[in-house]
Amino acid sequence: MSNPPAQKSRWSALVAACVLLTGGCGSLLPLGGGGDVTLKFVAADYGDSEATSSTPYWNDLARAFEAANPLIKVDVQVVPWTEIDKRVADLIKKGDTPDVVQTGGYADQVAAGRLYPASDVLTIDTQADLIDAFAKAGQVLGSQYGIPFVASSRAFVYNKAIFTKAGIDQPPATWEDLRKDAEQIKRKVPGVIPYGLPLGPEEAQAEASMWTMSGGGGLADTGGNYTVDSPQNRATFDWLRTQLVQPGLTYPDPAAVDRKAAFADFVAGKVAMLDGHPSLIQKAVAAKVDYGTSPIPHKDPQAKPITLGVADWMMAFKANGHRVEIKKFLSWVYREDNTLKFDEQYNLLPVTQSTLAAMTAGGHEDLKPFLAVLPNASFYPLGDPAWDTVNGLVKQRIGGAVKQGGDQVLGDLQAAAAQAAAHSRG
Repeated sequence: MSNPPAQKSRWSALVAACVLLTGGCGSLLPLGGGGDVTLKFVAADYGDSEATSSTPYWNDLARAFEAANPLIKVDVQVVPWTEIDKRVADLIKKGDTPDVVQTGGYADQVAAGRLYPASDVLTIDTQADLIDAFAKAGQVLGSQYGIPFVASSRAFVYNKAIFTKAGIDQPPATWEDLRKDAEQIKRKVPGVIPYGLPLGPEEAQAEASMWTMSGGGGLADTGGNYTVDSPQNRATFDWLRTQLVQPGLTYPDPAAVDRKAAFADFVAGKVAMLDGHPSLIQKAVAAKVDYGTSPIPHKDPQAKPITLGVADWMMAFKANGHRVEIKKFLSWVYREDNTLKFDEQYNLLPVTQSTLAAMTAGGHEDLKPFLAVLPNASFYPLGDPAWDTVNGLVKQRIGGAVKQGGDQVLGDLQAAAAQAAAHSRG
């Protein structure tokens, strides 16, 4: 039966008010599909086999969410890391834009104007629970769009048995300590690479970031300007070239060594020390390596410890207008029991204060050195749309900076980074 004229008028006024008030009255308006909304969710797979795939985790979470929210369905797609960026791009091109995507970056989608600000799709409680350093890393021009999902940090990792054979009783605190320890290991423990310096294309940007930060520089400044060819960075790579590479205290050609290979060498007892993250500890424990961890050595003995923070992200897309439903879903995703389950399953670090407290209090001895430095982590310039391009260039070229003529490599990278930044900013 149709509404009486007065009722129609009141309903029209309410709808008009809701349209004018951004985000208001979402629950008062009818949902599409006879009261049902289906959220399209695309996530990266953290497993490396069918047995360790992330698919069961997300399917279980989605079904539990649907049971608690019967008007909202969740269509889950879990995609390998090597395919997810292309999959999302293809979906957008076809006009089938996902509502929520969990992957490794967000800046390109912000630049295209496709995302809701985090404040539109997170409850106040969820926003307040995010570790501040990670929430800030998700900002572009002061507004947060990237929502951190899982994290990793770095620490210095060393083989205690090799240190004992070399007569070293504590890990190095400074670069000079590291050099002396490396010389002693080379002299007293033949056949072992003293320091693993992976500057191959798999993850050279991480190793370069840690060394440049510990040398008082970095790949970019706090304003997001690229500083690859700064005086501090030139001094850092000169030190690596003359104090580690040329004396034979690391790999002969670090540019040809990937992180995965360096980690495998450490686990096999072929590398004495390197910078690592929690997955290395997991492998070392499985291989029964007697390892230790400490802060990353710094050039300046008086400087505060540094660590590199790495995060993967959630993004909420505007295309389908499902802001209210996305907000409910993300509130469920970031519940402590759910985030704790995922972090523990994949030996990852949390991005929320509640899960950080739970993991710190609940054992996880192997992760404590990484958990301790998490709130003070420094990040890549993730909010810059040019970072994807610059990141790729750094991965491919930065290894050349520890060879003869390395200053030219830094200069060329600086020019390429500046060009990419100028292009991305119009």
